Amino acid sequence: MGWNVAAPNVVNISDLRDLAQRRLPQMVFDYIDSGADREQTLSQNCAAYNEILFRPRCAVATPSCDLNISIIDQQFKLPFLLAPVGSSRMFYPQGEIVAANQAGLAGTGYTLSTLSGCRLEEVKQATNFPAWYQLYLLGGRDVALKTIARAKAAGFSAIVVTIDTPISGLRERDVRNGTKELLSRNLFSMLPYIPQMLVKPCWLTQWLADGGLMSFPNVELENGPMGYTEIGPALEESVVTWDDLQWIREAWGGNIIVKGVHIGDDARKAIQLGVDAIVVSNHGARQLDSVAPTIRVLPEIVDAVNGQVDVLLDGGIRRGGDVVKALCLGASGVLIGRAYAYGLAAAGGPGVARTIEILKTDIIRTMKLLGCDSVKKLNPSFVSIPSSWKSF
Repeated sequence: MGWNVAAPNVVNISDLRDLAQRRLPQMVFDYIDSGADREQTLSQNCAAYNEILFRPRCAVATPSCDLNISIIDQQFKLPFLLAPVGSSRMFYPQGEIVAANQAGLAGTGYTLSTLSGCRLEEVKQATNFPAWYQLYLLGGRDVALKTIARAKAAGFSAIVVTIDTPISGLRERDVRNGTKELLSRNLFSMLPYIPQMLVKPCWLTQWLADGGLMSFPNVELENGPMGYTEIGPALEESVVTWDDLQWIREAWGGNIIVKGVHIGDDARKAIQLGVDAIVVSNHGARQLDSVAPTIRVLPEIVDAVNGQVDVLLDGGIRRGGDVVKALCLGASGVLIGRAYAYGLAAAGGPGVARTIEILKTDIIRTMKLLGCDSVKKLNPSFVSIPSSWKSF
């Protein structure tokens, strides 16, 4: 059972974060919440939005606001989609299915991580809106080809290729929480870290009833689904390069989105190789620390793309006003990850629904206060940014 997430108990995303922290063991909460190394980029991803100031048009009547967007010719009723978040089944039973279902009910898209604890076919069946499949090349090319074929047959409408994970970032909180030891299934190694699970009996009961430690059913190896302990080595052995886009496109035959673009040169390279959209992302600050916050590099990427493909952004979004700021700076739409992960961890489906409701309400209120009645009309004239945010 999750916590009560109805207003006035939960007013903002931070409230959902607090409830998630109360419900989850420390290691699971920190898996959602932590970043790489000293977590400089993690904090700056959020803080950078504070440097953007609005420039409202006052005395303007905006009785309604059009929030509809089109990404790669797919229609969504909200200017944000749910980002891929691995191991969501660890946060709440059937987590990926639950989140996809809520995205569809709200009229927006869901992106399924390769590192899902639920079968991709079941996740796609849970939503009546477009769903995208995020692809790692875990297990190698042959394994990826099988997964691509499954995603295509299941009805996913885009492949999202993540390009910023040649190796896992160092998430120090995971090390301190004994995540590696708990996954080892070696009782002597696990023993010092088990109490953090025992003090959360509600979560533990639900987790065990949902099957306990999951494997990854969408990464089918010769001996069965990939296990949790195999992720790190598998990532290092399956680095995505630009050359891989060709065979992925041939196998997929549909829209390809590249996620993990930080600089204009990479955006131009992706366009030359025929991608259909780009996600400006630093992997939720979980990979390379001390990279710039995504909202700060968005103008550089938008300039480099020059309207040729859709540009999305993720990272640090906790308010509807953050979504509006990204749209003003040229994003076609945004992806939210941690915000809905907190909701899912706090209360399952109602928690995800509350996340979406909070952000949607924030966006509408912000746009009415700006004097803008459609997300399609948002542009840089509605904001001011520091002069230091220059393109390279």
